Amino acid sequence: MMHRKKAKSVTRNERPANLLDLNRSLPNYTYHPGASPAMKRVAEPPKRRFSWKKFAKWSGVSIGIGVLLVGGWVGWKLLHNELKIFGWKGIISIVKPVKLKGEDTGHVTILLAGNSADDPGHNGADLTDSIMLISLNTTTKTGFMLSVPRDLYVTIPNLGSGKINEVYEDGERTKFSQPGYAADGMGLLEEVVSQNFSIPINYYGLVDYSAVRQAVDALGGVQINVQSTDPRGVYDPSPDLSNNYQPLVKLTNGVHTLNGTQALGLARARGDAYGAYGYAQSDFTRTQYQRQVLLAIKDKVFSLGTLSNPVKLGNLFDSFGSNVKTDMTLAEVNRFYSLTKDIPNAKIASAGLNNANGKNLLAGYTTGSGQSALVPQLGADNYSDIQAFVNQLSNPPATTQSTPTTKR
Repeated sequence: MMHRKKAKSVTRNERPANLLDLNRSLPNYTYHPGASPAMKRVAEPPKRRFSWKKFAKWSGVSIGIGVLLVGGWVGWKLLHNELKIFGWKGIISIVKPVKLKGEDTGHVTILLAGNSADDPGHNGADLTDSIMLISLNTTTKTGFMLSVPRDLYVTIPNLGSGKINEVYEDGERTKFSQPGYAADGMGLLEEVVSQNFSIPINYYGLVDYSAVRQAVDALGGVQINVQSTDPRGVYDPSPDLSNNYQPLVKLTNGVHTLNGTQALGLARARGDAYGAYGYAQSDFTRTQYQRQVLLAIKDKVFSLGTLSNPVKLGNLFDSFGSNVKTDMTLAEVNRFYSLTKDIPNAKIASAGLNNANGKNLLAGYTTGSGQSALVPQLGADNYSDIQAFVNQLSNPPATTQSTPTTKR
């Protein structure tokens, strides 16, 4: 006779803690996800796969936004500084192509003058101690840079005689106005230079010395080859406000990369301070380095590294906007740029009147007030040799290239 085992009784203490545990202990228990929120299981999110398509899309959007921001910044810099130089009328002129004055005749000439207007404490800040003719031959794709010595003693129309570096100041003071010339100081300087040198002047540019320093710094420096007759190089000390002498320029012979302060020092130093060396021709040596600095700036501006660098461009626009005055419109500046960008420095003659094909066209002169000055070698008012030299620079002889013979 079989006896059934007595089912084990469940005491109160052994009962399931709650009905859910009790239900799960039954043999026919089935999980129903929708039965109760407490019973839902959280599913793991599917792993996201990397999408090159989305990456390229969002990278392109980010780059586009960056380009717009940088382009907007450069554009604002350009517009801001163009307004300083050209005004709204000059900005509007860019929409239509133009020909430069003198382009039809094959010669475009700019009178460039530099002063110290950026230095309020400088005595004679309005004296144009740097004067240069920059001319482009649009037919032969050549050009020249000719320095005009600041001590050249000239006749100033209706004002007597004086050094050429004071002509601008005289024109500003008398409010010069003559047909065919610019107004005020630069117009009077144009008249004096064009008549004595027998060359039409189409435009002018007035630059204060800060433009050189800021432009060179904006470009990240320029390369200059110092070739002094002194084996030590060049050195010219200059006193500071405490009358302590500091090097205005001190460079050994050879190639140097100069920052803005060094380039400006080289362009201003004349070697006339005590202890200076390397300036055998004083002001003529200075003007030689001025032309070299200008050509170095041209090379750096036209280089791909500058034109593709928005920071350099922005800083360069700043250096010009605050320190340059010109009667060129923006469209004319753009045209001049397009004509000169492909002309190598080897095709731009760098000249001074003290060494015109090995001949000095100038002579020392003492003015009625006892000042030392310079006049043409042929006489105080005889500019015929100088005019002939300028004409030669404007119309250089064509270079003949021999045609190679072909062997048969």
